[in-house]
Amino acid sequence: MTIKEGDKLPAATLHMMQDGRPAAVTTADLFGGKKVVLFAVPGAFTPTCSQTHLPGYVVNADAIKAKGVDSIVCLSVNDAFVMDAWGQNANAEELSMVGDGNGDFTKALGLEMDGSSFGLGSRSQRYAMIVEDGTVTKLAIEAPGKLDVSAAEAVLQAL
Repeated sequence: MTIKEGDKLPAATLHMMQDGRPAAVTTADLFGGKKVVLFAVPGAFTPTCSQTHLPGYVVNADAIKAKGVDSIVCLSVNDAFVMDAWGQNANAEELSMVGDGNGDFTKALGLEMDGSSFGLGSRSQRYAMIVEDGTVTKLAIEAPGKLDVSAAEAVLQAL
């Protein structure tokens, strides 16, 4: 079952780099008591993700945060090392680059996709959501191969 607006995010442990090492971070840590924009991509360093999706959030981070957003989380079914390297490569200092290495959180959301035909295995669909204190208040899931409703500009308008 796919998560929907009004649902609470499932409890999960994700990973991000802290002090040069991967560190566990829970969904309670990331989303509890905060207004957060979460966007997910099929893969770090992949063309649409690297050329358009992530850069849109990097460029619009200040405008998004000016709308009362506490943090912007970029999530992918990649490890924390890859997410950190991708964030550094994209100058994404204002974003939290979070890895869902085993895809457990993505599966719990019902937002996984099969990228086996591209050699990617199980990955996340492309989506964005606005989360307030752990509850999804806006969810925008992209059609396959598209980048419209989850783009930073669309989220900025929704805020």
